[in-house]
Amino acid sequence: MIGLASYLTIATILFLAGLVVMLARKNIVAILLGVELILNASALTFVAYSRFGGNMDGQLFPLFIIIVAAAEAAVGLALVIRFFQLRETVHIDDAVQ
Repeated sequence: MIGLASYLTIATILFLAGLVVMLARKNIVAILLGVELILNASALTFVAYSRFGGNMDGQLFPLFIIIVAAAEAAVGLALVIRFFQLRETVHIDDAVQ
């Protein structure tokens, strides 16, 4: 049986990986992937607490997180495409000029 600590450990690793990607990369697409990892870590945390807490209301929050992640990906990629059309690069350092 996998315990709550295992789920929270995996969620922490996902969160930290997303944070490292967001801070270390200069590519806008990689930063968006880091945000996705952080959102997945929070969804996993909600599901784990819901499962082990006995209250199934926490199962609904990941649905909203998935919807927000899909909207973020659509808007973010549209911004990246427009930014690439204007500057011909996807590096975040070139955004501030």
